[in-house]
Amino acid sequence: MDWSERIGRRIKLRDLHILLAIAQAGSIAKAASELAISQPAISKVIADLEHALGVRLLDRDRHGAAPTIYGAALLKHGTVAFDEIKQGVKEIEFLVDPTAGELRIGSSGAMTEGLLPVILNRLRRHHPRLTFEVTQAHTGAALYRELRERNVDLIVGRMTLPIEEDDLNADGLFDDPQFVVAGSRNRWLRRRDIELAELMDEPWILPPTSSVARTVIAETFAACGLPVPRADVVSSSLPLHSAMLADGRLLAIWPASILRFGAKNFAVKVLPVKLPALPRPVGIITLKRRMISPVAELFIDCAREVTKPLVEAAQLSLRKGWTMAKV
Repeated sequence: MDWSERIGRRIKLRDLHILLAIAQAGSIAKAASELAISQPAISKVIADLEHALGVRLLDRDRHGAAPTIYGAALLKHGTVAFDEIKQGVKEIEFLVDPTAGELRIGSSGAMTEGLLPVILNRLRRHHPRLTFEVTQAHTGAALYRELRERNVDLIVGRMTLPIEEDDLNADGLFDDPQFVVAGSRNRWLRRRDIELAELMDEPWILPPTSSVARTVIAETFAACGLPVPRADVVSSSLPLHSAMLADGRLLAIWPASILRFGAKNFAVKVLPVKLPALPRPVGIITLKRRMISPVAELFIDCAREVTKPLVEAAQLSLRKGWTMAKV
């Protein structure tokens, strides 16, 4: 297939936009209404595309229209093209006015309750016209899907190194160890040294089994030769964790970043429980072949500045071989 003669001069972004509209609307009639274009005009665009490519792009019946495997392939890469153009426009806007810009961030609940607000507040103090859209999810798979579909520009959260997905790039920030926490009235606060095994029969509040946080907790117990204890309450909400812990009986396991950056929002205490110093990397994940916007670069630089103290604390913790009782 000759690119310049058959493709490069004949496929326009407008054509791809129309094909995408049909796929999203589910019919040519609905797409025509949404785009304010006549149905014959849309049908001609699709016919010309199919003729140029030599394949059928849509399956049509009385129920509507849906992309064929060829249409889906074209839309997949067409979405990338639209996204790159959008990123280019954002960069031009930033170059014209470096004080303004937009960034879409994917994050886990732990990051949104601790580290992320600190980064965003610091950025906005220096760049008050920046805007941020945060999408929260509790599983890595959900966040990766948002990134691949280009609904977010980057992800901030826990990551597995080396990262297995070929299309993703992981930029480590710091190691985020775990701590056993309790409310200020919990009886275990009177103890100076506690083994995790001693707490197995205590009431716990834990995150859902499908979450990244629960996986990390399970690895911590497994490293001590223990199963995950029965959870009296299961929730991913840190405010709920804090409220339940305040009663004085339940226990939980939280990451150091929450205790350092979100402590003022939660009335919890760290118990002196020795936990194995397992690697708990937190970082920023981006698509490998996607342009990093200037605002994203500002965000990454700010994240490194904010997390410097955690890097130093994690290094000290690893030298000791166990997590420290103080954050």
